[in-house]
Amino acid sequence: MTAVRETSVYKKVEAESSKNSHQNLEQVVDRYAPLVKRIAHHLLLRMPASVQIDDLIQSGMIGLIEAARKYDVSKGASFETYAGIRIRGSMLDEVRKGDWAPRSVHRKSRKVAEAIKTVEARTGQDAKDKEIAAELEITLNEYYTILQDATGSRLFSYDDIMEGDDSAIETAAGELPGPCDGLQRSTFQEHLAAAIDNLPEREKLVLSLYYDEELNLKEIGEVIGVSESRVSQIHSQAALRLRARLVDWS
Repeated sequence: MTAVRETSVYKKVEAESSKNSHQNLEQVVDRYAPLVKRIAHHLLLRMPASVQIDDLIQSGMIGLIEAARKYDVSKGASFETYAGIRIRGSMLDEVRKGDWAPRSVHRKSRKVAEAIKTVEARTGQDAKDKEIAAELEITLNEYYTILQDATGSRLFSYDDIMEGDDSAIETAAGELPGPCDGLQRSTFQEHLAAAIDNLPEREKLVLSLYYDEELNLKEIGEVIGVSESRVSQIHSQAALRLRARLVDWS
């Protein structure tokens, strides 16, 4: 009889705990829903036109719920900081699954990176637009078209790496085994930082305005006096130049 009573009490406590947990989750969702929307609208400026704001918000809410369930106050970060990372990561995961870019875009991007590496190895200097186009045996306008088509893909993948997304780093650096993970990620990011620092000044400026100052492409164009489409081309070329210079991590 005592055992039955104890079991009944245990189930009642468990049910009450579950109820409280559900209520807390609802409170978190209500409180931080504006954070999800803010991150979604910020990311949308950096995404291809095919990405919809509602899809970003929906995946961001999933990230928020995961953050609420997994947050550990002992780690030191505030919940909003932790949730922001999880929300953003969930949104990027959703976009990554879509893999919107056609295979031809990826193929041409790889060829551009290879051409940049070849030219720079031969000349010992930053590969210029005309040199890259000549190496590819295409016109300058055709080269700019490739850069324009690659814009969304490059913005997304480079953004992943800059934010320290593990899957992006593993894509660039290969599978990182066991206890060496942290060290190799750190080393990769050091190489990435050095490669960025050695970019041509205009490419470095565009990346700085985009990632550090968080300006969109139109705003950057106004700052440096070129069109929005030209900014996207410069950004793509910078990202592909980085890819060429970090090829040993592939």
